Amino acid sequence: MMKQLLISCVVGLGLAFAAPMQSQAETLVSALSSEEVNITSNFTGTDITVFGEITRDAATVPRSGPYDIVVVVEGPPERVTTWRKERIFGLWINAHSKTYTNVPSFYAVHSTRPLQEITEDDTLEDQRTGLVNLPLAPFGVRLSSAEDRRAFRKAFLQERVDLGLYAERPDTIKLLSPTLFATSIPIPANVPVGEFKVTTFLYNGGVVLSEGHQELTVAKKGFEQFTFDLANENPALYGVIAVILALFTGWLAGVIFRKD
Repeated sequence: MMKQLLISCVVGLGLAFAAPMQSQAETLVSALSSEEVNITSNFTGTDITVFGEITRDAATVPRSGPYDIVVVVEGPPERVTTWRKERIFGLWINAHSKTYTNVPSFYAVHSTRPLQEITEDDTLEDQRTGLVNLPLAPFGVRLSSAEDRRAFRKAFLQERVDLGLYAERPDTIKLLSPTLFATSIPIPANVPVGEFKVTTFLYNGGVVLSEGHQELTVAKKGFEQFTFDLANENPALYGVIAVILALFTGWLAGVIFRKD
């Protein structure tokens, strides 16, 4: 009986201490200015605003340092092949390649300050935050040297950055107040379609206090969506139609510009 009473007291004390601890935890509330990006024939890119608030109750103990916010936007995974040109018989041709699977088709990181100033490298690696922490493992790893893999990785990342599909932008999240924040994510014209993941992290003292998750849909609309669906779902019919249109266009140009 005494043993059961002692166990009950210990459990009760644990719950009593747990309740204040839960009430003191900050909560990150975030949202998107738009949950869908529509790609039409005149689409030249757009911006998506990620904004939110750090909420605390009256029992929250003030933190010793400022809050940091990190926003990660990740596109649907895809398979990408990176080629390296070499000079062979006086011609520059694609000689060697590395194929990466399940890599983000789009990847952007915005933060209140440089990532290395926010938290430790191990934490960033665990969260897959930052270009250097993307898990890029090409096929044929055993058949190439570490230096060769690093060269291909660097070339792959640089190519994606040049295309505007990858970016790491420190000092781009503005704290409108001690608890309000906002940042604008550029979406380029060549953005892939699909479901995007938007993750917002709240840091303090190098520790993740809270995180929020949203989804962003990028989709083609109108005639662009029709041709996209036709090319992917019925490529043979799409090819026939493309050939017919090319022949008709050539014939029409010959009629219009023929000399009498």
